[in-house]
This record gives sequence, structure tokens and C-alpha cells, in this order.
Amino acid sequence: MFVTISTTGTAARPATDLGYLLHKHPDKAQRFSTSYGTAHVFYPEANAERCTAALLLEIDPVALVRRGRGKGRGGAPDAALAQYVNDRPYAASSLLAVALGNVFSSALRGVCAARPERAAAPLPLRVEVPALPARGGPDLVRRLFEPLGWTSPAGGADRAEDAPFADPVPLDTAFPEWGDSRYVRLLLESERLTLAEALRHLYVLLPVLDDAKHYWVSADEVDKLLRAGEGWLAGHPERQLITNRYLSRRWSLTRQARERLELVRLAEADDSEVEDIDNAVADETGTEEKPTPLAVQRREAILAALGTAGAGRVLDLGCGEGHLVRALLKDARFTEIVGVDVSQRALALAARRLKLDRMGERQAARVTLLQGSLAYTDRRLKGYDAAVLSEVVEHVDPPRLPALEYAVFGHARPRTVVVTTPNAEYNVRWESLPAGHVRHGDHRFEWTREEFRAWAATVAERHGYEVGFTPVGPDDPEVGPPTQMATFTIRSEKEAKAA
Repeated sequence: MFVTISTTGTAARPATDLGYLLHKHPDKAQRFSTSYGTAHVFYPEANAERCTAALLLEIDPVALVRRGRGKGRGGAPDAALAQYVNDRPYAASSLLAVALGNVFSSALRGVCAARPERAAAPLPLRVEVPALPARGGPDLVRRLFEPLGWTSPAGGADRAEDAPFADPVPLDTAFPEWGDSRYVRLLLESERLTLAEALRHLYVLLPVLDDAKHYWVSADEVDKLLRAGEGWLAGHPERQLITNRYLSRRWSLTRQARERLELVRLAEADDSEVEDIDNAVADETGTEEKPTPLAVQRREAILAALGTAGAGRVLDLGCGEGHLVRALLKDARFTEIVGVDVSQRALALAARRLKLDRMGERQAARVTLLQGSLAYTDRRLKGYDAAVLSEVVEHVDPPRLPALEYAVFGHARPRTVVVTTPNAEYNVRWESLPAGHVRHGDHRFEWTREEFRAWAATVAERHGYEVGFTPVGPDDPEVGPPTQMATFTIRSEKEAKAA
């Protein structure tokens, strides 16, 4: 699947300025990894008079199946064969829209330090998408693009009023009597739009026409829609259809988007700021709740588990820059906190973050930072109520996991051990994560829920612990939560004291 964007120019204002605006040099063919394959950017033509940039998205069918399981993902029916035989490698869709957002992110924002005056000015633009699913046909294409300043390239000033913005693709050219397919060839022209405006129109309207997003639609999609729709969506005559389809008809999200768009429309009509209008029609709380970051949810879950265990003296093993240590210090229940990390640099950053040099004497007595490797036993770590391994085990090479396991569960033997780690199954919900990649470059592996539970059960059995599991973050009905947490509790106080 691909899209081409063309412009024309003169010797004074060469068309090759398009390369500056897209931040992609016309003399280079470039490749970019995406969640479902590889995006290629190249220029079929590039001279002062005319320049065309092409974005070709090469889909990895295996990644599409692995990352696109579930009803409604990839637009495929429930039949197993449809996971492998579908239009996704060939027809533009939300996959192409995501590639546009990733590859041309600066251009979408209208940012161009080299040619700021060109980025802010309208350009003569021509956009072509050879194969685009359009549920609603050419008529819907017209209703979506015409109000935004696009015209059909079918004849200039003497263009017929009903000239198509999109040519329907026949089901089979050998059998015209079969009629047209649901695919169209999109052809758009404009001299009134900036490149950023044009890209934002495509980013929103390609998946709207396809009407089948390939990824899970969550609350942050509302923010994406409103960012890309700034300046045009609030007043669009098809605003409701665009909102419903873009948000996959999720009622709560579409309602939220409509309310926020109505505030924008009212502010524009009143020549005032959205904040002023919002104050006049505030909800019962008077504030808008923002989603809690996953890292914060993880720390809250850990603190809750430690509180339930009645822990007072806590080890943060692999403490990094001290985020969890700082959260523990804020809670008076935790009387002694020891942060351990193999990196001296991380410990220095943690000390700076905690402001140890300016901390009061009583508070400073509660916290200690130690350098040490979790692959070796350490007598300094014995005798504590609890230990936390937060996002640590996935950074350890699998052959060294047994050493870490023994050092913590066999030698240090705290009464409670809390372990959190990414859930690999949830990775399909991260829109920008390339297929087959882990969430962080230093992760040696990422476990599925079944793999994590099997490891935790083996460790618990081997070292005399009971283990329970808690989801952290939104618990997706198909792939589970983004973070999985296990809480190990030693089987008997008597055994703990004997150890």
C-alpha cells in the first residue's frame, strides 16, 4: 500500500522544498520500522518544477497475524483464514495512517526549521492513494474531503460539479457486470492547504473511510483525534461520522470527543478560549481526569502489596534512578528502605533525585543506597521484611536468572517478594512498537502471562513461598494487562526465622 504527495514549483520556489518539509531528502531512499512491517520513503521525481514523495508500507503478514488477533483488528472476520487472506498488505488503511504519523511526525506538526515560511504557507498539492477501502464509496469521499478545501483533479476551472474525488475500482475488469468493489483510487488536489493540514486530513480520514482500525482503540485515541483535527474537525459537516468511525464506535470515547469538539466550536464562534468556555460548562468535579501513567500505577500496586504484607523494612532490588525509593520514603509505614543497583551512575542519579545531601537527619536514616549485583548472594540483604524486583527480571540474561532467583529467594529470603514485569501479550496494543520488538532495548526477553506464571510457580515451589498474581494497568479482555505482578509470601514465619 502506498500514498504519493506531489507539488509543483518554480526556480525561485523549487518543488524540491517538499523534501525539507517532510524532513526526508529527495536523493535518498529511506526505510523505517513500523509495528507491522517496513515503511519506505522515496521520490519518483524531484526537480524544481515538480516533486513527488512516495510512502510505501510493506506489510509483514506474520506480524499482522501475531499482533492483530481479536475481533475487529485488521478488519478481518472471525474466520481463521481471514487472518492470512485479507486486504491489509495491499489497500490503504489505519496501518498507512499510523505509518504517516510515525514517518512524517514533524511534518504533521508543521515543524520545519530549514523552511519555516514554506511550512506555514499553502502549497499546490496532489495526493494519490491507488487502493483505499471506502465504506460509503466515492460519495462519502467527496463529503469528507470537499469541505476541507480539496478538489478533484478532473479538470480545473471547467471541472464538472460531480467529478469524482475517487474512482471506484471494479471487482474484476474482465467481468464489468459484477460491478464495483468497495475500493477506490483516491485523487485529491488543493492550492489552499499547508502540507501539515493535508497530512492531518489523511491521518484521520484514511481509517475513517476504511472503518476498521487494526489496533485497540483506547482513551488516548481521543487526544490523537483532536490534535490531528485541530482547526477543521469541529466545524466539519460530517463531524459525527468521523468521530464515530475513528474511535471504532466506542460510545464513551465518541461522547467525550463530541463534548470537547463542541467546546472548540463554541469558543471559535465566541472568539474566546476553550478554557473560558469550559469553565462555564464544567462537569460536576470541575476538572478533567487524565489517565494515570503506567509507571505510577505500577508503583501504587507495589505499595499496596507491601502495605498488605505489613512490611516495614524494604529492599528495592534494581532501584535504578530511585523512583520507587522516593515513593516508599513518602509513606511512613516503611521505616527502612534500601535501594540496590549494579550501576554506580544510576545510584548517583538516585541520590540526586532523592536530594540525600539536603535531606533531614531522621529522613536520611531511613534510606540506604548500595551497589551490588543481584546475580550474587549478599549478606547485607538478609533479614528484610520485603524485596521488590520492579521491571528487573526482563533485563537479566535467561541463563543468569537461576542465580538471581537463589540470591533473592534462597539466600536473602525476605518474608515477601514483589515482582513486576511486562506482559508480552499486551505489546500488540502499543501502536508505535515495531513488530517482534520488546519494549526496551535492554530487555533480554518479555514473558507472556502463562510463561510468567509458570516461572513464578516454579520459584515459589522451590524456595517455600506461596505466590499470587495481580494485573497492573488496564486489564484487556483479550491480551491482559500491560504489567503483570506476582507477590510471593514465605510459607511460615518459623521457617523465615530459621533461615
